[in-house]
Amino acid sequence: MDWLMGKSKTKPNGKKPPTEEKKQYLETEYTKVRVVDFDLKELVVLPTEIDLNEWLASNTTTFFNLINLQYSTISEFCTGDTCQAMTACNTTYYWYDEKGKKTKCTAPQYVDFVMSLVQKLVTDEDIFPTKYGKEFPNAFDTLVKKICKYLFHVLAHIYWAHYRETVAMDLHGHLNTLYTHFIVFVREFNLVDPKETVIMDDLSEVLCAPLPPAQNHVTER
Repeated sequence: MDWLMGKSKTKPNGKKPPTEEKKQYLETEYTKVRVVDFDLKELVVLPTEIDLNEWLASNTTTFFNLINLQYSTISEFCTGDTCQAMTACNTTYYWYDEKGKKTKCTAPQYVDFVMSLVQKLVTDEDIFPTKYGKEFPNAFDTLVKKICKYLFHVLAHIYWAHYRETVAMDLHGHLNTLYTHFIVFVREFNLVDPKETVIMDDLSEVLCAPLPPAQNHVTER
C-alpha cells in the first residue's frame, strides 16, 4: 500500500532531498540510452504453444533475478542512513508481514524482505513447479501479481534514490531496458494495478514509446 510521505528531511550528505530535485532519469540524454534496439512488446506476447502459467512463471523468475542483480549494483549506496525509508517519488512503502502487521523499515530492509520472499516463492516446487506434469496452484496469478508489485517498488526506488550512482557506473542503459521490458510485460498481462505504477508513469511513457529509426541511440554493452 502506498502512503504519502511527510516533509522530507535533508540527507546526511547535505544534498537536497530527491523531492526537490529534477528527475534526472527523465532527461533525454539518459532515457535514450538502451541496450537493445528491438520492440520489447514482441518479447512479452504469449507464444501460442506455451501455457500461460508457464510463461508467467518463466518471466517472473527472470525479472526477479535481473532486478535483484540490478539492485546489487547500487546496494552499497542504499543504507539505513541514506535511505531511512523505502521511498519512490512522493510515496513511502511499508512492509506487511504474513499476519498483516505494518512495518516502516529502511529501504535495504524492505528490499531484503522482498527478495527473500520472492526467492522462497520461485524456488517452491508447489508454487513454481519445474517438473513435467506438475500443475500450478489455483491462485498462481495472484502470487505473480504480488511478486510483480514488490519488484516494481524496487525498480522505482532505484530510479528515485540511486539513479545518479547508476549513471556514474554507466548502467542506466541496462536499467532503462529492464524497466521497459518489465512494464511492457506487466501491462500485457495486467499484473500490476495502474494505481501502483502511476508514480512512474512519466518515465514509463517515455521509455515504452519506441525510438524512431532515425534517432536510434542504442548503445552496445
